[in-house]
Amino acid sequence: MAQSLNNLAVVLEDKGDYAEAEPLLRRALAIAEKALGPDHRHIATALNNLARLLRAKGDYASVEPLLRRALKINEKALGPDDPETKRTRANLDSLLKRQ
Repeated sequence: MAQSLNNLAVVLEDKGDYAEAEPLLRRALAIAEKALGPDHRHIATALNNLARLLRAKGDYASVEPLLRRALKINEKALGPDDPETKRTRANLDSLLKRQ
């Protein structure tokens, strides 16, 4: 269910329908956390997806904690040199430079 909600949200986001996409991403994240636990690597992906949408909306204050949490999960689950960890770190660095 979480994956289906996420996929639908990404389609809506691509269409610029952020208002419809955001609650779907939040619901997908909640479902995934309940099913997988708060520190599973798939949670980091869900956090990144929500952060991307909030950044597109200009809600930068909400993005930073999501990316920090995703980075912590990725570093623990995948290691510091994994491409997904590096991508999350780059997203956080970009956000911090913008602020």
